[in-house]
Amino acid sequence: MDARRVLRRPLLTEKATIAREGANEYAFEVDREANKIQIKAAVESRFDVKVTSVRTVKMHGKIKRQGLHQGKRPDRKKALIKLQEGQSINLFDEL
Repeated sequence: MDARRVLRRPLLTEKATIAREGANEYAFEVDREANKIQIKAAVESRFDVKVTSVRTVKMHGKIKRQGLHQGKRPDRKKALIKLQEGQSINLFDEL
């Protein structure tokens, strides 16, 4: 799987910002079919850093209603990537 297809977008939430500053962890939305090995390889090749660990979470989409109509938000997968000490990713220049 191509690195551009594996990594969809960085997650720039308040919780992800605290993890980035405190524990050197970065959060990305990734392809739902990607495994941890593919995610690690994609981050290392795209950003030229060394990854120490990858944690993934499958997030199920919520059911939403508007009047009589009901829909569902899409399912997604999130990856928390921890880098080696002293390395970082500049998210605003790379993507």
